[in-house]
Amino acid sequence: MGFWYFLILFLGIVLVVKGLSGNKKFSLVLVGVLCIALSIFMFSPGSAEFISRLFNLDK
Repeated sequence: MGFWYFLILFLGIVLVVKGLSGNKKFSLVLVGVLCIALSIFMFSPGSAEFISRLFNLDK
């Protein structure tokens, strides 16, 4: 699963750079920052337990 989190992180970085260059699209920067935040959260220890409790997957 770490591969997919790294891919989301890379996508977020690309979106932030693309949004900040040239035409200043705020939506690209916002989505990029959200992708980066999600991937950093999912890399942290204990995130799988938090997600399973959030969606009631621990039955």
